[in-house]
Amino acid sequence: MPTYTGISSEAFRHPLDRQAEQALRSVPGFDMVARRFVEFASERPQFVYHMGNSIQVGPRQYASIYGIFRECLRDLDVYPEPTLFVSQAPWVNASALGQERPYVILNSGLLDLLDEAELRAVIAHELGHIKCGHTTLRQMAIWALQAVNFIGNATFGFSTLISTGLILAFIEWSRKAELSADRAAFLVTDELNPVMHLMMKFAGGSARYGNEVSLDEFIRQSQKYQELDQDGLNQVYKFLLYNNFTQGWFTTHPFTVDRLHHLQEWANSEEYRQIRRGNYQRSSAQGAVNVPSETAVNEVDALQRQIEELREQINRLRSESEDP
Repeated sequence: MPTYTGISSEAFRHPLDRQAEQALRSVPGFDMVARRFVEFASERPQFVYHMGNSIQVGPRQYASIYGIFRECLRDLDVYPEPTLFVSQAPWVNASALGQERPYVILNSGLLDLLDEAELRAVIAHELGHIKCGHTTLRQMAIWALQAVNFIGNATFGFSTLISTGLILAFIEWSRKAELSADRAAFLVTDELNPVMHLMMKFAGGSARYGNEVSLDEFIRQSQKYQELDQDGLNQVYKFLLYNNFTQGWFTTHPFTVDRLHHLQEWANSEEYRQIRRGNYQRSSAQGAVNVPSETAVNEVDALQRQIEELREQINRLRSESEDP
């Protein structure tokens, strides 16, 4: 497997990811969301939940998975080491969250469906999110949606200030960010087929009937999906499938056949060939995960305790106002 020492996330970041982030940051209300996110949101409860209700992977827990994880860290030059969890969940999924303490979560459903090369691609994909700094914006998007749907009053009417345009910008960026992480997976596996097999399994993989599906057919399906855009009405349908306004439901990932198309394009590009030759943009410091020093962590802990106390006070006031 190739090792990309000192590689910057800008070396493989998809231009649509970069453009979508720039567009997101320019939408009115983004700065307000960022300020409120820092004020009210805390990543600590999620980390504590997984520490208490998942398996932390290490040399003596899922040792083979931990070995793959360590190799991916080396190959993408991610340092310090994030925490890796396996969570008991049947659906085939994984995620990366956290800025102060970055961590990756693998659902147990993955382990029963993927082979080693595909699992490596999943881990590299999630580390790509961390490498690109996606986790903070992703948590902001989650929090903004929650504020709109559930906790408007607790955030002093914050939900009424979030425009539909801002929500759409968050979701559109989330979809484009996946294209950068897919590139990270391809760089680490150094083969296109395992990543494409992975996407096919995400689309409709089966452990029992896996021998009856064909990657070649899935690639042809991807090509047919692209051809649908020749009809303008199909483009409208695609937009509405991604953004269900009536039910407040939005797709945070591109369709798998679309991801496959973008990755195939990059695999055949001069940009990718230059990276493989070692001609890539390098970061100014080792790794890409910004974990604060112990002093900074203590300061963050103190701030988070203050925020939690404020939340408790708000909840008490709400309860008292609702009592007859």
